[in-house]
Amino acid sequence: MTTGLNIRSISFAYFNGPVLRDVSLSVAPGEMVGLLGPNGSGKTTLLKLAGGVLKPGSGEISLGDSNIASLKRKAVAREVAVVPQQFHIPYAFTTLDVVMLGRFPFVSLLSGESAADKQAARDAMSMVGLDYLAESRFDELSGGEKQKVVLAMALAQQPKLLLLDEPTLHLDINHQIEILELVRRLNKTQKITVLAAMHDLNLAALYFDRLVVLKSGGIVAEGTPSQVLTEKMIGDVFDATVRVETEPATGLPHVKIMKLKN
Repeated sequence: MTTGLNIRSISFAYFNGPVLRDVSLSVAPGEMVGLLGPNGSGKTTLLKLAGGVLKPGSGEISLGDSNIASLKRKAVAREVAVVPQQFHIPYAFTTLDVVMLGRFPFVSLLSGESAADKQAARDAMSMVGLDYLAESRFDELSGGEKQKVVLAMALAQQPKLLLLDEPTLHLDINHQIEILELVRRLNKTQKITVLAAMHDLNLAALYFDRLVVLKSGGIVAEGTPSQVLTEKMIGDVFDATVRVETEPATGLPHVKIMKLKN
């Protein structure tokens, strides 16, 4: 069964000031939602709160019917997997070793990794099409391959909710599409609920049925790509003059940047 996410009136501040203010957001089980906004708008912080990495200063976050504050860290990790913007391993781990890290929530400290854990890791590698790189060193892979490995590590957790923090960052266009096609396929076939922070508006429109826009710590727009990606919204939120056209083949909006506002 998939898990939905309910965020109710949360606020959060770092030592240098507030980041999120009275934010409420619901992601239905099996839904795939894109999170947009300029740098510093709170996208990464919201994902960390949703994954239980941070605790809100006020408000409540629920996974299904359970308040995340009442769950132990391992219990959260059995429901939620996070794919960060950047992932570094300081040692010469193999690809399979990295993917096995995703089994930590299930591994017993006494008995160690089971045959089922190892199979789950190999199944996750198969899902992303990297079986042949199981014994390769992670630090020698290309950027696109590394991103797939980190996604496989998340899938090895067998999550019901997948949180992605700009999964296409620093990837060339073919790898961007490959990663998002993979995420969409997992959403459809594995029924994994997805919330992903995105920086490319056109890719967000193409792969996410619902978009949520953050600015200055609050939600300023929410809806389908056609409802959200308007010239006025993009101008107000991103300080850019754009032209939004409808792609004849898809019926989806396509954003063309004309110039930055000054």
